[in-house]
Amino acid sequence: MRKIVSAVLAVILAISVLAGCTGTKNESKAQADKTVVKVAVLKGPTGMGMAKLIDEDASEKAANNYEFTMAASPDEILASIIKGEFDIAAVPTNVASILYNKTEGKVQMAAVNTLGVLYVVTTDDSVKSVADLKGRTVYSSGQGAIPEIAFNYILEKNGLTVGTDVMVEYKSEHSEIAALLASGEAQVAVLPQPFVTSVLMQNDKAKVAVDLTAEWDKLTNGESNMSMGCIVVQKAFVEAHPEAMADFLKEYKASVEYITKAENLADAAALIEKADIIKAAVAQKALPACNIVYLDGDEMIKIAGGFLQVLADANPALVGGKLPDEGLYYKSSAK
Repeated sequence: MRKIVSAVLAVILAISVLAGCTGTKNESKAQADKTVVKVAVLKGPTGMGMAKLIDEDASEKAANNYEFTMAASPDEILASIIKGEFDIAAVPTNVASILYNKTEGKVQMAAVNTLGVLYVVTTDDSVKSVADLKGRTVYSSGQGAIPEIAFNYILEKNGLTVGTDVMVEYKSEHSEIAALLASGEAQVAVLPQPFVTSVLMQNDKAKVAVDLTAEWDKLTNGESNMSMGCIVVQKAFVEAHPEAMADFLKEYKASVEYITKAENLADAAALIEKADIIKAAVAQKALPACNIVYLDGDEMIKIAGGFLQVLADANPALVGGKLPDEGLYYKSSAK
């Protein structure tokens, strides 16, 4: 009897092992069958909004097989986007226009993902307005990108000229500016969230002096929203993998919605740190002020189009020489 029971148990064990192996093989095959999507993400609100999707991809729960590349500044990824080495990327909104013009329509905007997040931060109590910046040296990053463009526009409309009334010293990364402010080496700087929060946490003398988004809205009478960032996609990728593109937009939209819900704040912050974007403590304080959104279709066109129009009127070079036509916009919606 014992021999019979032992034999039966051996058979059951063998079947279980075989089933386990088959399950592992099937899971591996399912992962291998997914479309590989190469995604470039900037370390900032665009990366923060992607954090849930990055986590789902790491646990193989995402619809596609994503290969994420984190970059500290747009300069690190622009050449690769032009070469077609990234299928999807998060870039400043004006850079999407420049890429569209430079590649003759091969790169399109799929969604606006960040609205205004720029602030003038200072350790000098006498700086309270844009007018107070006259005669000052302001540190900033994002030369040639939206931080420079928006700041120069606001200064000009307030009668101040860069290089004459206000000196601007550019550094390569937001984190470098944050470190200078935190150490006291710089007294005035233009920074986006979440770096603003990081500075305020490290230096109790630092404060927000000017909300540049509010200044922008005043100057444009609310007709143009400051649009800091967007998602771009290679047109060739969309044409070759329409389902994978639809899956990405659906998953990215869901990721943004999860990250920006107040009830998910602590978990979202933990996911952001896990993705090696910023520390959870900073993320938890900064998230409510990061203006992370997901806007596609007609809403994207209205927001981005109005912003690009203001830039083109100021200087066509800021949008790649000319305001792009509506071919710039990829119009499929994530439901």
